[in-house]
Amino acid sequence: MNFTEQELIAKIALFFWPFVRISSLFLAIPVFSSKSTPVKFRLLISLLITWVILPFIPPLPDIAMMSYTGVMVTVQQMAIGVLTAFILQMVFASVILSGQSIAYSMGLGFASMVDPASGVQVPVVAQILVISVSLFFLAVDGHLLAIEMLVESFRTLPIGVIGLTKADLWVVIIWSSQMFAGGLLLALPIMSVVLFVNLSFGVAAKAAPQLQIFGVGFPITIMMGLVLIWILMPNVLVGFSLILTQGFDLVKQVLRV
Repeated sequence: MNFTEQELIAKIALFFWPFVRISSLFLAIPVFSSKSTPVKFRLLISLLITWVILPFIPPLPDIAMMSYTGVMVTVQQMAIGVLTAFILQMVFASVILSGQSIAYSMGLGFASMVDPASGVQVPVVAQILVISVSLFFLAVDGHLLAIEMLVESFRTLPIGVIGLTKADLWVVIIWSSQMFAGGLLLALPIMSVVLFVNLSFGVAAKAAPQLQIFGVGFPITIMMGLVLIWILMPNVLVGFSLILTQGFDLVKQVLRV
């Protein structure tokens, strides 16, 4: 079989541009983007998904892959995949923010560990919540839904120079406020109870200063916070599911699926 240089580049582009969009998703999607997931595994999954969906992708535009226009097409494919994963990362960031607020309110802000997903130090309470919502995300097939939406985006956002617009970016930026609002709502029940506990210790310390009530109240506050986390964990998962649903709705809006 004889191929000219242009025909060979066209064959490569047929696989390369869909692969860039799929692999960009696995570059930053929650759970799979963690350092504990080998890069070879993510690369293999991206290659496999691209190979499966290749027959269903609409015809590619007649653009030279090595030209300036071809480079812009590649940038668009990367932006689509990364932005989809970034929206889901903001959903998980609301849980980290919630865990940090809870840890600081109950006096465990100093107990930190490195989050394998983000590579930064977060309180242990936040890490407990992140592990719980990660298992929930996998249990409800959230990763499969994200892949399904991205594959469907090849029909709604065909491979080409025109893809995401400034309006799409502004929609994501405006929605980012939900990350802080959602994190506060998840932590608010536990923070409220711990606040009243600390207020009661403050009143007791004012009434009897010789008791050194804060020396006793510190371990009680920690124990109360842990018990509340254990009791209210189902409510946290329900709240996370609502934020996750809003995140997927935003992904649908951005990808026009």
